[in-house]
Amino acid sequence: MSRTLQLAEQLISRPSITPDDAGCLELLAARLSALGFQCERMDSGPDHFHVHNLWAVRRTGLPHAKTLIFAGHTDVVPTGPVEQWSSPPFTPTYHDGKLFGRGASDMKTSIAAFIVAVEDFLAANASTPLDIAFLLTSDEEGPGHDGTKIVCQALSARGERMDWCIVGEPTAVKQTGDMIKNGRRGSLSGRLTVEGVQGHIAYPQLARNPIHQAVPALTELAAMEWDQGNAFFPATSWQISNIHGGTGASNVIPGEVVIDFNFRYSTENTAETLKQRVKSVLDRHALEYDLTWSLSGEPFLTTPGDLVEAAQAAIRAETGLETELSTSGGTSDGRFIAKVCPQVIELGPPNATIHKINEHIVLADVEPLTNIYRRMLEHLHAKLQAAAATEGAAA
Repeated sequence: MSRTLQLAEQLISRPSITPDDAGCLELLAARLSALGFQCERMDSGPDHFHVHNLWAVRRTGLPHAKTLIFAGHTDVVPTGPVEQWSSPPFTPTYHDGKLFGRGASDMKTSIAAFIVAVEDFLAANASTPLDIAFLLTSDEEGPGHDGTKIVCQALSARGERMDWCIVGEPTAVKQTGDMIKNGRRGSLSGRLTVEGVQGHIAYPQLARNPIHQAVPALTELAAMEWDQGNAFFPATSWQISNIHGGTGASNVIPGEVVIDFNFRYSTENTAETLKQRVKSVLDRHALEYDLTWSLSGEPFLTTPGDLVEAAQAAIRAETGLETELSTSGGTSDGRFIAKVCPQVIELGPPNATIHKINEHIVLADVEPLTNIYRRMLEHLHAKLQAAAATEGAAA
């Protein structure tokens, strides 16, 4: 059995339902300490939601060094009905050429592949101008307030160098390497409360129906073109997720209606411009309303450069695939890292079974993932060596 699968088994065996790490970080820190990494726990959060965070870094001390970060999460979502699983969700189980278990795809196998790739790379390159770091948290599947976000703020405040970051989120569609994320859309949610006057449905002249008042504005918002997207992002989308109105009685005009909605938006917009455009529509329709906002994440984009090129080259060499760059899907911790690190991509195994009953990873996807990470290390290592040699010759 491969070392990646052995470590993945150890991680899956730990029932690390968010925000519980269940000892995963201790296991990983021990492996990293043996490689010369300085491991620092940066736990956060209240006692009832204690979040486990690990920052581990191996610095070369060379003046021309740059830092590659491997980022990920040890926490997993709840299992759902255990009796519906074909095998216990926290007992790694093999059948039909697959490894089953909660976290197999999202994203304990990626973390295991990170570790083994770094071990193999350092065994072959004891001297390297590449600084390597790990940023791992148990609060990605939860609120995300005390995990990567907090660690990034602390690292930035003390001047830690961060040049490139690989997030191990499951990004592939059919085969490891067929798609990577070089950005993500922003997510902005709103809760709109439109006030009316409650009354008897037979006497509408004595009431004011907030649903009737809200509908024209909602229709306009639903039909609006917010932007046309760009080469990397689809057009911004505005969607209603819930409408709450009425008292439960069929003969009562409600006094208010509450509408929940969400923007998934591109880099062609900002949260503030979207807020202002919504407000202008609501004001034009003369609604009496209250509107609250929640920004889950701003959009980020890594245009093709050193990191994307390293990923493309590694995937091509390992699998023969020409990977697709995509910004589709939900948010990830990449949104926090992108604020402090100029180049961030997400690269992991297929995501078809994440968060599902019988989550699994196809065994044929595991070793290519480890090798892609190792090849990326080798690519960036060679790039830094070449740059140092050029500088030395010029001097």
